[in-house]
Amino acid sequence: MEVSPATARYFEELIEGLATAMELAAAARARGLDPTTEIEIPIASDLADRVEALLGYTGIAARIRELEQEMSREEAALRIGDDFVARKFGETTPEEILDHAIRAAMALLTEGVVAAPTEGIAKVSLGKNDDGTDYLKIYYAGPIRSAGGTAQALSVLVGDYVRQALGIGRYIPRPEEVERYIEEIRQYNSIMSLQYLPSEKELRMIIENCPVCIDGEPTEREEVSGYRNL
Repeated sequence: MEVSPATARYFEELIEGLATAMELAAAARARGLDPTTEIEIPIASDLADRVEALLGYTGIAARIRELEQEMSREEAALRIGDDFVARKFGETTPEEILDHAIRAAMALLTEGVVAAPTEGIAKVSLGKNDDGTDYLKIYYAGPIRSAGGTAQALSVLVGDYVRQALGIGRYIPRPEEVERYIEEIRQYNSIMSLQYLPSEKELRMIIENCPVCIDGEPTEREEVSGYRNL
């Protein structure tokens, strides 16, 4: 992008001022008077740097830049999952691959500026279906709201995409688990008043056909009327 000499100098002064401030902060932290000697805020020049700084996955910034030259951000969020499956960023276990792929995709979709990728996903794990096959469980937490509905839904899509690449089975809910989902959603609506409450038929269709188990941390202390102790 072409800019005037005055604008170019302005940006140069910003960068120089930032470097000076970081040097002062590093010198102050080196005295050991703070809880940590490191400066908590990493410097990022673009989206790719922000994602890498936010999540700490070394090398992912360069790969994001490559993908953004070739495809849309949504496509890149899915394609980066292939790199995690190939263990290009140091992952070792299926759980770690799934966890990192989902968080990276969400950070990419939310431009690395909200807490959803780090705080909105409590954990990612594997469960066992009654037929002995594994399935993916994603535990969400309150800060996931900051991601917005599109990124939230795409995090499930990315999880489904990566679990298939790893040869992990789909979630097969028991009938009582389906009923517990419906019970909790309807009861939560009575407390918080959801923007949209799907009908029981819609809820049943969603739960029975979603290949990923959507779980989460509790937010309200309410007793359910049935389907307890699951």
